[in-house]
Amino acid sequence: MTKTTVSTLSAAGIGAAAPRPTLPIILKAGLLAGLLDIIAAFVSYSIKTGKNPLPILNYIASGVVGKETAYGDRVLMAIVGLLLHFLIATIFAAIFYYAWPLIRKVSTHWVVTGLGYGVLVWLAMNLVVVPMSNTPGAAKHTTSGVIIGMLILMFFVGLPIAYVIARRRV
Repeated sequence: MTKTTVSTLSAAGIGAAAPRPTLPIILKAGLLAGLLDIIAAFVSYSIKTGKNPLPILNYIASGVVGKETAYGDRVLMAIVGLLLHFLIATIFAAIFYYAWPLIRKVSTHWVVTGLGYGVLVWLAMNLVVVPMSNTPGAAKHTTSGVIIGMLILMFFVGLPIAYVIARRRV
């Protein structure tokens, strides 16, 4: 005589896709966007000024610790700036992740959505986050700076976040 076993019904067992873990998707999107964004910022800064772009990281840190502290211990504060940069990118990825069900109702194209999200990220960073921080010279915007900054965020933040999340989020 055989023993009868009770089977559990799972989403995967009935043909539906099992939900994917949230944190790895958000981290992947945030890390990818953060990496592409910082590379683009470094390249843009180097082309524009001909200088070493590493002080960009100190500038990022200055938003939290102030100018004097951010440029005091350059190496430590550059690391803090890099960590803050990736934290911010990951926060924007999390916002997109949780907004994705609503976004899908408005737009089915992740490319269009990603480019639009890059514009929203630029607006949030330049009109809310940076002005509320300790970052020196935060209110200075030139036309070319706005265009370059917005294009960087559209293509190197918005698109990667939308790509990763649209592919992974069911």
